[in-house]
Amino acid sequence: MSALELKGLTKSFDSTQVIRGVNLQVEHGEFMVFVGPSGCGKSTLLRLVAGLESPTAGDILMDGEPVTAVSAADRGCAMVFQSYALYPHMTVYANMAFGLENIGESRSSIQGKVRSAAELLQLSSLLERKPTQLSGGQRQRVAIGRAIVRNPKVFLFDEPLSNLDAELRVSMRAELRELHRRLKSTMIYVTHDQVEAMTLADRIVVLRDGRIEQVGTPQALYAHPVNTFVAGFIGSPRMNFIPLSACQAWPEMIGSRPHGTTQIGVRPEHFSVVAEGQGLTLTVNSVEYMGAHSLVQGTLADGTPVALMWGDAVAASEGQTLKLQALPQHVHSFDAQGQSLATKERL
Repeated sequence: MSALELKGLTKSFDSTQVIRGVNLQVEHGEFMVFVGPSGCGKSTLLRLVAGLESPTAGDILMDGEPVTAVSAADRGCAMVFQSYALYPHMTVYANMAFGLENIGESRSSIQGKVRSAAELLQLSSLLERKPTQLSGGQRQRVAIGRAIVRNPKVFLFDEPLSNLDAELRVSMRAELRELHRRLKSTMIYVTHDQVEAMTLADRIVVLRDGRIEQVGTPQALYAHPVNTFVAGFIGSPRMNFIPLSACQAWPEMIGSRPHGTTQIGVRPEHFSVVAEGQGLTLTVNSVEYMGAHSLVQGTLADGTPVALMWGDAVAASEGQTLKLQALPQHVHSFDAQGQSLATKERL
């Protein structure tokens, strides 16, 4: 039995439909990430799960029981928002204890839960501080601790790391993964950052215009995207899309493609440079040194932009002409509608 199931879920605000017939199962103890561009409906979907919004149609089940009509307070979810939403006049302890006090839990029970959560989150030495005396990462941990003490069925995270700087986001991602490993709780996490999705998720839900485009592990979405939208969204830098007409100098790529192929996709890290022979001819426009790798931007003869990601030992300079090839197993085929043809012929 799934921890959470969405059946035919739709949501409209007046005449605008933002969630369009979503069906999804989240398993017990799974770390599920909703990802997609701004306006795709991921936060609205999370609010529907939390009970903060009511669906226009469809059902929400938790542990097999319908909760669509159950209030947010009684649904068994705990939500962590992008803003920390801490009470500035209260200590860390008081912020974490506040919700339990409101439902009349005993003082001894509250103390035990708060101190246990504080130890888990490395906040034990900070319990008497006010939020203004904490760093951004510490404040976010307090907000997570406030959710943990409630012992919810499902943790819901709405872009919780967006307010942190880049270095702190990396460390907090590691802390969230460790927290999930230790709690073994069901977690649903919303982000527009595909790097966060790839590093955190057991499975990723890619959303566009209120619909699910694909659900799968990070590895499955990276290796077998169902269309150009998923292929371009998952992976950094994004996949290159090249019209088949631009591959005339690469006969094996034309002859071996499934029927209906109009464009191919190759990830920047899957190109290789050859000294001679057939392949795509790229004119280098720029080279960005990134430490362990270099990002090369260029164009093909027909003007198609192509990005390459190489180890820093590979030399390239502006204006240089390179001959590119890729192994057939790393080349994706898409039809005129942008759908992957891999299901018809496995490369």
